[in-house]
Amino acid sequence: MIMRFELRRGGRRLPRGVSVLPWLNGWVVVAGLTVLFVGWLVYRTAVHPHWLTLLPPVIKEFMSLSEVAGAFTLGFLWVVLWWRGRERPFSPAPAYTRDQLYALSPADFERYVARLFRRKGYQVRLRGRSGDQGVDLELVNQYGKRAIVQCKRYRHTVGPDLVRELYGTLIHERVAHAFLVTTADISESAREWARHKPMTLIDGETLVQIAAILDANHSE
Repeated sequence: MIMRFELRRGGRRLPRGVSVLPWLNGWVVVAGLTVLFVGWLVYRTAVHPHWLTLLPPVIKEFMSLSEVAGAFTLGFLWVVLWWRGRERPFSPAPAYTRDQLYALSPADFERYVARLFRRKGYQVRLRGRSGDQGVDLELVNQYGKRAIVQCKRYRHTVGPDLVRELYGTLIHERVAHAFLVTTADISESAREWARHKPMTLIDGETLVQIAAILDANHSE
């Protein structure tokens, strides 16, 4: 089911949909390769166990090495998929009110926003350390495009200065898009400055709506 809700890009509202989780395709591909590999081993060892002995020694050695390499490669891919999957909860972040969002610590707010982006189909990496140029999250979409997210648990209205700083970080990081996610309101001057730039500004009201729609969709 495709979920749609509105995000603010610059000063306008634009619909955005949830893409299929890109890592799920990885599971399908690796599972298919594993089935083919196991099928080949069964065919070679059980159905025609002696045909390999008829081949030249060089080809036999090459095939044996290929099977060993294939087994190690598949094992490595399964470990990678497991490691990535363990950080991707299927349950959405709870639909918090703005007051509940204010009560979160800055680190908890970043993790909350990360869960929402994961539900939107992005690969998410938490950054949020000193020296990260104000980047709290790094995203990769299903097409491999990178984006950055700055999370601000503010009560006062966000003005254009913060948006300009984020745009400078976007250029420095050489990413395709930047998101500003805040619990506060965003001034019209800030939205006007971001207009026609590869930036999405999400205020507190929109953030609450996004979480509510994701939560409602999960409950269906």
